[in-house]
Amino acid sequence: MTLMAYKAEFKARGRYLLRDVSIAVEPGEVLAILGPNGAGKSTLLKVLAGELSPSGGTVFQNGRALSSISALDLAQERAVMPQAASMTFPFTVFDVVALGRAPYRKVSTRQFDQKQVRRAIELADITHLANRAYPALSGGEKQRVHLARALVQLWGMTDASQSGTESNGSDEQPSVARFLLLDEPTAGLDVSHQHAVLALARQEAKERGVGVLMILHDFNQVLTYADRVAILSSGEVVEQGSVSDVLTPDLLSSVFKSPIRAINDPAGGIVLVSQSA
Repeated sequence: MTLMAYKAEFKARGRYLLRDVSIAVEPGEVLAILGPNGAGKSTLLKVLAGELSPSGGTVFQNGRALSSISALDLAQERAVMPQAASMTFPFTVFDVVALGRAPYRKVSTRQFDQKQVRRAIELADITHLANRAYPALSGGEKQRVHLARALVQLWGMTDASQSGTESNGSDEQPSVARFLLLDEPTAGLDVSHQHAVLALARQEAKERGVGVLMILHDFNQVLTYADRVAILSSGEVVEQGSVSDVLTPDLLSSVFKSPIRAINDPAGGIVLVSQSA
């Protein structure tokens, strides 16, 4: 029960944006994707999400080739928070978040959907924005709205107020693993909300068994919130593994072409910083 790309490739206008990429997101873990600009990070996320079809290789979700999964099943098994989402209709924040319940409209109730939406809005710290028009929000506020929308989609028929338990009160876990894909989720957010969003994603992994993939740029956020990390460069995986094994100053300095060093954090652990800082 994984979300996995096997030897995935993606080619556009005669140029490889991804080449021979094999990577897997396991239930209950947070996998961070790092890499310089243009490394292929967002392309990889879109291939894993089914938004782009790979030019070569295969993507599997819960043991099935992604190409064989219906749009409805795909929507019920994974949710995506994009890097940027354009929406000009004057929907309220509540209505935008409620869009995440669309895959369940035939099996859910209005009461249950609204309960899920209210819970997601609370967790994303946008309760005060619930009745605001979405287009009038700041970029950071819109990011949090789309996180909430992804959460209500991800939760499915699981009661969000009871971690990991089904809405009917049983302790049975969902029959298939679910996955949350976040493309630069901290973009446009202040420091406090950056950490709140990442902590929420990690909570979904640890408490609900969700497989989380997130594209990040901050090495220290990866150290804090991820279990594993994969580093991309020029469309290829340079290294992947546990955070402690992969995030070494030598490798990061080589990939990002900037001197990186590790310093001791007085609170414990290490902090990765640029030597020019």
